[in-house]
Amino acid sequence: MKLISLALLFLLFACSPSAPNPETKTVEATVSTPAALPTSPAPAPPPPDTLPEPENSDAPVIPSQAYLTGKFDPANHPDFVKVAAKYTDGDPYVLHQDTYAGFEAMHAAAKADGVKLVIVSATRNFKRQKQIWEAKWNGQRLLEGKEKADEVYPEPADRARAILRYSSMPGTSRHHWGTDLDLNALNNEHFKSGEGKKVYDWLTANAATYGFCQPYTPKGAERPQGYEEERWHWSYLPIATQLTDYAVSQMKDADIGGFAGAAAATEIEVINDYVLGINRECL
Repeated sequence: MKLISLALLFLLFACSPSAPNPETKTVEATVSTPAALPTSPAPAPPPPDTLPEPENSDAPVIPSQAYLTGKFDPANHPDFVKVAAKYTDGDPYVLHQDTYAGFEAMHAAAKADGVKLVIVSATRNFKRQKQIWEAKWNGQRLLEGKEKADEVYPEPADRARAILRYSSMPGTSRHHWGTDLDLNALNNEHFKSGEGKKVYDWLTANAATYGFCQPYTPKGAERPQGYEEERWHWSYLPIATQLTDYAVSQMKDADIGGFAGAAAATEIEVINDYVLGINRECL
């Protein structure tokens, strides 16, 4: 009977649900979805005042409005170079490197012919031209050494035209371009006799060979508008013609501004009559 009781107990245990396996439970406890790893936040962009400056930010290209109007510092432009003191009246000047190369070749040829060329003015940017213009506009600097523009010419258009006999509006000067230079003296009488005449005769006969042209010849049927004659002013055409072409197609009088008297630019048609009012051989 005892044996029967033991057999029944064995069968009862065998048919009951299995007890949980402690090893299996341990494994299940350790296999779980891993927590997301912490990630570093993306670095914040630097504030605007620490952003790097774009390369050549003061180097407008040829042709462009910024270049044509002189709104850059030529001393910081990679295409401009310092003029050696031996070529100047002692003041520091800069020119576009191509203009400078052309001038050096012309200077050497003139020297071989017994003619001395001396640069007495070269590149002037918008800021410098504004200083010159406003000093004349406000009467602080006499026109041709004789009269105060603000007293003699109360009407803006008349005053602008009076100054424009020999000085450009800021933004319209060929001296912005690094292509133009003034030689030996700043008055026409100097070039009508003696050594001055020798210089001028040599330039009129030979300057074109080196790329230079006199933009402001005597006014008349061929050149009815623009500045008065300037026998001292010579322009390097391989670059300058690109800029006059740009002025023809892209520039408007309304683009000229940022100085005292700028409102007169439209009334006097400064682009057509002055920027483009040059010797046709220089176009």
